[in-house]
Amino acid sequence: MENNNILVVKLGGGEGLDMPRSCADIARIAQTRPVVVVHGVSAKMNQMCEDLGISVQMLTSPSGHSSRYTNPRIRDIFVAAARAVNEDIIEWLATDNIHAVGLTHEESVVISGERKQALRAVVNGRVRIIRDDYSGRISAVNRDCLLNRLNSGYVPVLPPMAISRDGLLNIDGDRASAAVAAELNADELVILSNVQGLFRDFSDSDSLVPQVSRNQLSQAMDWAEGRMKRKVLGAQEAIEGGVQRVIIGDGRISHPVTNALCGAGTTFLGN
Repeated sequence: MENNNILVVKLGGGEGLDMPRSCADIARIAQTRPVVVVHGVSAKMNQMCEDLGISVQMLTSPSGHSSRYTNPRIRDIFVAAARAVNEDIIEWLATDNIHAVGLTHEESVVISGERKQALRAVVNGRVRIIRDDYSGRISAVNRDCLLNRLNSGYVPVLPPMAISRDGLLNIDGDRASAAVAAELNADELVILSNVQGLFRDFSDSDSLVPQVSRNQLSQAMDWAEGRMKRKVLGAQEAIEGGVQRVIIGDGRISHPVTNALCGAGTTFLGN
C-alpha cells in the first residue's frame, strides 16, 4: 500500500465536535479506503484538570501561537486523557464493525519528537523562557508501522503524542496529522473542528473561504485567528509534504468527513 487512496482524518479535541457521528462517518469510509485517524484531547484534558482542581495555563509564543503549558504533572494528565479519548474512538468505530488499533503506549507510538528545552512565551507583556514544558516538535513518523497496520485491515488511531528521549511529549494534533499524511503520501487530509472552516474575518459569517490555492497559503495564515492558525499551518505543511488536498471542515454536523470531501469547509489544493 505505497499510495492507495489513503485518507488521514484529524478529529479535533475541543468542545462541540460530535465524535460519535464523526466516527460513524469514518467507519463508512473505512469500508472502501484505508483511513488513519489522529485526534485531539483538549476537552478531555480540561475536564480532567477541572476534576483535579488544576487550572489550565496556556503559553503564547511571540509569534502568536498558543499551546497548553505541559509541566511534568500536566504531562501525566495529558497522557491519561489521550489514552481515554483514543479508547473511546476505538469503541465508536467498533460499533460499526471497524477494527481499529490505538497507538498510545511508549512501545507503539509512531511519532518521534524532540522536547523543546526552552520555550519563549509572552507572560504579562514580557518574553520569558520556560524550561519545564513537555511539549515538543515532530522529528519523524514511523511509516512502516502505519502501513503494516493498514495492510492488516486496521484503522490506526493516533493521539497528539510523540516519543522522545525525555519520554512522551504533547505535540500539536493538526501538525501531527499533517506529518502523518505527508509521510504516508496520503491523497487527502481532513481536519475536523468546531467551526465551518477558515474565515477571512471570523466575525463575518459570510466570509468563509471555500478554497485556498498553493500560492495563497501565506495569505490564509494572515486570515486565520486563534487555534485556526495551527490548522492552517498543518494544511500548509501537508501540502508542502506532497498531500494533494487538505480540507478544514465542520465536525459538528452529520457525515462531517463525507461533506468535507464533497467540498464543504475550506479546501487547500496542492496544485
